[in-house]
Amino acid sequence: MAQKTTETARAEVDAFTKTIGLLREEVAKVIVGNREIVDGVLTCMLAGSHALLEGVPGLGKTMLVRTLAEALHLQFARIQFTPDMMPADIIGTTVIEETEGGQKSFSFRRGPIFANIVLADEVNRATPKTQSALLEAMQEHRVTVSKTSYTLDEPFFVLATQNPLESEGTYPLPEAQLDRFFFKLHVGFPGREELHGILDRTTGVAMPQVKPVLNREQILQMQHLVREVPISRHVQDYAVRLLQWTHPTQPDSLDMVKRFVKFGSSPRGAQALLLAAKIRSLFEGRFAASIDDVRAVALPALRHRVLLNFEGEAEGIKTDDVLRELMKHLPDTVK
Repeated sequence: MAQKTTETARAEVDAFTKTIGLLREEVAKVIVGNREIVDGVLTCMLAGSHALLEGVPGLGKTMLVRTLAEALHLQFARIQFTPDMMPADIIGTTVIEETEGGQKSFSFRRGPIFANIVLADEVNRATPKTQSALLEAMQEHRVTVSKTSYTLDEPFFVLATQNPLESEGTYPLPEAQLDRFFFKLHVGFPGREELHGILDRTTGVAMPQVKPVLNREQILQMQHLVREVPISRHVQDYAVRLLQWTHPTQPDSLDMVKRFVKFGSSPRGAQALLLAAKIRSLFEGRFAASIDDVRAVALPALRHRVLLNFEGEAEGIKTDDVLRELMKHLPDTVK
């Protein structure tokens, strides 16, 4: 591939940041604050991957996904997960249809997974059997029914929500499925001014209207530009060493990791670190990722991939605390 000129790269970065700015403006018509969460969801979209949003009920997780879908000219589907849901309710099912001539034939009726943006609402309410129906779609961007594979249209990404408080009637997501989410984003409680803004917009007569900003072709082009962002070897090495330090079996791991961590991150964590760092550099108007970019995305990229042991959970240790301690002691370069 031909090397980009400085002028070409600058123009593409400027167009990227302008488009993202317009998209943020449309989302902000409905969603008050939560800039970090909005950027996190956009990062997952541009990486061609998926996001898991965790927060108590009523914080606008579902509204955020709906608003983003309205700002993108893409096909949207919402799946409300319940304990009695079956895999066929997600991916579709094969039915027998009768033709005009009286003959019968099998026909596949597509489920809601055949959309560009899929909102998996309260995903941890479904049984593990139903949750597993998402695995192939999330990783391979295709589904298999009766030995026949169906490819999902690009772009495709799943935005799942879950409630951390309710334990009755919920099934924790298995590690294999958690690992397929690019980011895990914690949606926090809004402050006083944000609450005033929410009430002003939701208790009045007029409801803000969101206009589509991006179409399918533009999103695919932006996803391609993300992967063209160069990354220096020492930046990549920092991400690799950070990933290694999450493993308690590493001889030079911190005592905190050896004491409280059961399993460290998979290689998908390093992939998420680098891709997210590239996207952040574009958000900032740069065409090169830095170590600061890696640090900025480390928590949402790794918090669901590092599993604490019993002692860590008993001591009330948070995965974010472990990751912050790692970044505090990990040197930028190896001498």
